[in-house]
Amino acid sequence: MAVPRLSVVIPMYNEEAVLPLLVSRLRPVLDGLGRTYEVVAVDDGSRDATAAMVTLMRAKWPELRLVRLRRNSGHQAALTAGLHRSRGDHVVTIDADLQDPPEVIAEMLGLAEAQHLDIVYGVRGDRASDTLFKRATADLYYRLMRRIVGNRMPPGAGDFRLLSRAMVDALRQLPEQAPVYRLLVPWLGFPSGQVVYTREKRAAGVSKYPLAKMINLTVDSVISFTAAPLRLGIWLGAIGALACLIAAVKVLVAYFQGAVVPGWTSLSLVVLFLGASQLICLGLLGEYVGRVYHGIQARPGYFVGEDSLTGAGPEPDVFDEPVRPRRAAADARLRGPG
Repeated sequence: MAVPRLSVVIPMYNEEAVLPLLVSRLRPVLDGLGRTYEVVAVDDGSRDATAAMVTLMRAKWPELRLVRLRRNSGHQAALTAGLHRSRGDHVVTIDADLQDPPEVIAEMLGLAEAQHLDIVYGVRGDRASDTLFKRATADLYYRLMRRIVGNRMPPGAGDFRLLSRAMVDALRQLPEQAPVYRLLVPWLGFPSGQVVYTREKRAAGVSKYPLAKMINLTVDSVISFTAAPLRLGIWLGAIGALACLIAAVKVLVAYFQGAVVPGWTSLSLVVLFLGASQLICLGLLGEYVGRVYHGIQARPGYFVGEDSLTGAGPEPDVFDEPVRPRRAAADARLRGPG
């Protein structure tokens, strides 16, 4: 099995409607590059005919490769499976919905080779195809993420990017159980560039990223990269102390003036404020403790059921190589000294 120069990783979940359109646009682009390639289609536990259609398409497109996960593990887990099993000198990650045009891949590859870049981001220059709500929430998300990882993260850069083999190997060494590549990739600080393109409408099917998943992605992004939310308890405590001080001054002034001090309303507000603050702090603390708990368990983020390149059944790298040192370290902590 010759090692290809380019790998294209495509996570898929219930994408049977868009598959023919994707192949009709992607294959001419890759055939025209003049270099060997593979297309790693990662079926993330689809419930429709996505895997069956990819299997049929492989008969006419030998460079197409199917990796099937045993269950729906999520978009980032499917990306991880594809990245870890890719073999190319450069790896492009792109979604199947054709909102990110495959024609840009040639430009990304040319820029990476000309300037010796390890990362080339596909940056959405025009999101007119998105709704006003989605544009507003996306802008808020990128502003927040840039505050966390700095200006290395281009605004409007999603999961459409080109990575060098050195970059992929570096990502594989990270002990992340719930990786968020939009932050991990710029955080590593490898040389990068960007290609601006116009975002298109989904070619077919329905979006696999509803509001709930967008919120989960934001929560994973924040908690995985900063402990700043835990400091919210300090600020809430400071605000509560200041409010109590002001209330105490008002009570004393009213007492010396001989005025009647109303108590029920102020008391109820104080109790509600303190109770809400405590619940928020407990929830944030519980979220971080939960991540530590999952880290100690060291369970893999996905299981591969089939890889058309190597045949059916899991391989040793299914469990992600970084899991092994994490599990050994966890066992050592549990055993204690000696």
